[in-house]
Amino acid sequence: MQMIDQRKLPNSLEIVSLHSHLEVVDAIKDMIVRGAPAIGAAGAFGIALAAQQIPTRSIVTFKKSLTKAGDLIISSRPTAVNLAWAVTRIINKVHASNESIDVLKSIALSEAQLIADEDIRSNKKMGQYGAELIQAGDSIIHHCNTGSLAVVEWGTALGVIRTAYEQGKNIHVLVDETRPRLQGARLTAWELKEYGIPFHVISDNMAGYFLQTRQATKVLFGADRIAANGDVVNKIGSYMLALAAFDNSVPVYVVAPFSSVDFSSNDGFQVDIEERDPEEVLGLQFKGEQVFPKGTRAKNPAFDITPNRLITAIVTEKGIVYPPFQKNLQAIRSAPSIC
Repeated sequence: MQMIDQRKLPNSLEIVSLHSHLEVVDAIKDMIVRGAPAIGAAGAFGIALAAQQIPTRSIVTFKKSLTKAGDLIISSRPTAVNLAWAVTRIINKVHASNESIDVLKSIALSEAQLIADEDIRSNKKMGQYGAELIQAGDSIIHHCNTGSLAVVEWGTALGVIRTAYEQGKNIHVLVDETRPRLQGARLTAWELKEYGIPFHVISDNMAGYFLQTRQATKVLFGADRIAANGDVVNKIGSYMLALAAFDNSVPVYVVAPFSSVDFSSNDGFQVDIEERDPEEVLGLQFKGEQVFPKGTRAKNPAFDITPNRLITAIVTEKGIVYPPFQKNLQAIRSAPSIC
């Protein structure tokens, strides 16, 4: 299993090889791979790797071992629902079969590949739907990274931007740095440069100014989890950005695969928010010098909750969902995901 080491971008493009589900767990924890759909696919192939390497010939023991490996993979990033969704989907498929262990191993690998293939197709559909919301001349604030690096291929919110650009719409992107890990400045800027899409990087606290002065006409970001009522759990800073957009009557569009919708969470405040190492905050330097006094402590929640009242629409591969989200998300739940 191979993936781009996203920690090394934009300075170098390095590919890492992972040989076990334990290495996949470490890669997800250390953010070698990140982005909800991408870690979902990584988790899927991680459980497929685990299946290939379980030594027993007992089907009962095999299934128990696979479930244990799945629990470990899911625990590596608790907030993004795609990880648990993908791993659980494969485990359920294996548990539902009474075939030989060799066949069960094949089922796990085939299902992982199917998840990856579905992600590519759903991204293209989201791009097509979302591009309908983008007009020529739009200046779009984008938060975090939602491009090809965050998925298997193409992108969610950045995939919409990319589709609109390839349709010939003369758009411009304002890229939030997205502190503390700077996914916008490091990853989104790198992707936009590769695509040739015009952009400027802004610090997160500049977004309100650009919205207030009408230099931004749309806000787009992704989702690590969407509650049943349409509350969106996404990279920290999304809530403040949506608040500023709402106050200035600028539409906020969330772009995410339907697998990000968690109907077991009634609202966003029921979702566990991951707390990451404070060093991600405290490691900031300015002109090569440490910013913070010695002994400073920091808080580092990785995500925040954007209430559904601040969101204009949610773009999925099933179509564009408008308020009331509680009703309309449920209404398309059984609709085919891939057209």
